[in-house]
Amino acid sequence: MIARTLSPAAGSCFLFGPRGTGKSTWVAELYRDALSVDLLKESTFTELVGHSERIESLADAKSATTIVIDEVQKLPGLLDEVHRLIENRKFKFVLTGSSARKLRRGAANLLAGRARTLTMHPFTPRELGKAFDLQRAIKFGMLPTVWTQTDAGPYLRGYVGTYLREEVQQEALVRNIASFNRFLEAASYSQSSVLNVVRVAADCGINRKTVENHFDLLEDLLLATRLPVFRRKATRKMTTHPKFFFFDAGVYRAVRPRGPLDADSEIDGAAIETLLFQTLRAENSNRDLGYEMYYWRTASNVEVDFVLYGERGLHAFEVTRSSIFRESDLDGLRLFCTDYPSARGHLYYGGDKHYRFGSIDVTPLAEALPSLGEILE
Repeated sequence: MIARTLSPAAGSCFLFGPRGTGKSTWVAELYRDALSVDLLKESTFTELVGHSERIESLADAKSATTIVIDEVQKLPGLLDEVHRLIENRKFKFVLTGSSARKLRRGAANLLAGRARTLTMHPFTPRELGKAFDLQRAIKFGMLPTVWTQTDAGPYLRGYVGTYLREEVQQEALVRNIASFNRFLEAASYSQSSVLNVVRVAADCGINRKTVENHFDLLEDLLLATRLPVFRRKATRKMTTHPKFFFFDAGVYRAVRPRGPLDADSEIDGAAIETLLFQTLRAENSNRDLGYEMYYWRTASNVEVDFVLYGERGLHAFEVTRSSIFRESDLDGLRLFCTDYPSARGHLYYGGDKHYRFGSIDVTPLAEALPSLGEILE
């Protein structure tokens, strides 16, 4: 059992996260005496449809004071009964889900602040400890199964198919699965890049409005994020379009088509940037640090990969796959730190030496990733 750095809530909580990030395993370990209600199980789902009150009798039969409901988005109406039981019986609920789409868009009862919202991310390098292998992470990502199986490739290829089948087909979220699959492949070319919806629509032969809806769907399913531009007190003209990321480097590589015209350096570069992105997100979320996450790009195309802004400070991050450090790699960070003198800059690269230039630290990527949480604190 690899310990997670996510801290459990004192009371009831929603726990969201993509499939395969370890939500059920984490919950089962923490709440061993709880009543477990799995809505992916057909018999359980059928029993509770229209009979939400049966949860109370199931809990009483087990003398349980904590109730875990897996994939709560499958039955949003259940939340009215959950609300009542929290108020009247003082039960503690742990409500897991791989999608918040039905809850947000279906006007579901979100318990009026009586349940904290947590997010489960893939593993972080710190959680893996000595087991962390940078090259394996770049190639296969950080989903737990990737680190517990010797053959991660087939699992990742099946992962995308599982989402298409279970999340999209069963819930009828899109009408044409084949066109959605083409969209996924086209979107993968935008990984870690400024998103051009018109170009994606042209690449997959789908109208722009449908493509925009598909991007919304990826975010609702927690499979992807559109990262906004940092524009606070901007002193120069900035780009306006967001950057796009699938949530995990391994999932990105499983979606991304490749052939003789696809350079390994291009795919690896996007995967390395994704690995830094997902680690920053996870550490920020697991430690409840409160940063907002952005990227920075001027109209003249000077860019910083990631900017984290919050009460704890302002951090700018740049990553390069090169094993050789060049001072020109600092151009974006230096310009950013000129505009924002209070910022702390970080350049991560594939070498093994440390450097410092004013407020900018240059650190080997393999050393930096496990210590990101401490840097942000």
